[in-house]
Amino acid sequence: MPTALLTPLSMIIQCSILIGFISVSVMFMVWWERKVSAHMQNRLGPMFTGGWHGWAQTIADAIKLLLKEDIIPAEANPWVHRLAPIVAFVPAFLCYAALPFGEGLISADLDIGILYIFAISGLSVLGIVMAGWGSGNKYSLLGGLRAAAQSVSYEIPRVLSVVPILMMVGSLKLTSIANVQTGFWQIAGIPVLPKWFIFYPIVGQIAFLIFLISSVAETNRTPFDIAEAESELVAGFHTEYSGMKFSFFFLAEYAYVFLSSGLTTVLFLGGGSGPILPSWSWFLLKSFAVVFLFLWFRWTFPRLRVDRLMEFTWKFLLPWSFVNILITGFILLF
Repeated sequence: MPTALLTPLSMIIQCSILIGFISVSVMFMVWWERKVSAHMQNRLGPMFTGGWHGWAQTIADAIKLLLKEDIIPAEANPWVHRLAPIVAFVPAFLCYAALPFGEGLISADLDIGILYIFAISGLSVLGIVMAGWGSGNKYSLLGGLRAAAQSVSYEIPRVLSVVPILMMVGSLKLTSIANVQTGFWQIAGIPVLPKWFIFYPIVGQIAFLIFLISSVAETNRTPFDIAEAESELVAGFHTEYSGMKFSFFFLAEYAYVFLSSGLTTVLFLGGGSGPILPSWSWFLLKSFAVVFLFLWFRWTFPRLRVDRLMEFTWKFLLPWSFVNILITGFILLF
């Protein structure tokens, strides 16, 4: 095969693998969330659909979405209404290219990997605003504006929470950050804890909590789902969406949930480091453990009021992010 064709062919193969992985992981997470919700709330449908333990619930959900009628409201802007789901999903897909799934399992090992992911993932809110404005619905517009305000507000402490790690590692490269966390902390030559940043005294715990909370808010998950608060805004920015267009928003949300969980794994949980098992399996185990936290939060915490949600980031998370950076600076200086 000519050399000129190898690079485009490898890119196509990598893109196909990423799309397949995202689709399968989203299907698994949807099924998993239905199971967790069913156990916590003793729901009948997700526990029995298809027979044993409701194994066919995700298939039933997919068929339902495929058979839904695709409706465009008369007051909507047709092109903006159609493009919004795509604009919401594509940034998530692009971010996966820089995420290391294990040793040597990364599509683009960028020197500015963490900066690239933060920059590209921030574009997803554009799709939500487009959905709100393009639907010609006041509830959708309010949901889109809420999502924009929330995304901008929580993106700041999320980025600042990573700064202490970058100061200690001295690199923006995600593979370098993961490689630094291999090995164990030792006391008198005895291994005690893995060298994960979450176990770094004070600094690691503060950074982890701020990053996790901000990630939940960035993905519009409960208790930060004010953009689609059904008690106030019907269904928020996707009130006027149905069928496959609605499923794209669904796909984007769960894609961002796993992306945030994978990023948490790389930054705080050592990436794919671990004994015996291959690195990719450790990465998936840790990432899905963080995904479980996202699912757990949904049925544990009540939805925050809009003003309190904004106050929480500006008056609590942001100051503590700066304090954590100062503590890291003093540790590195002395």
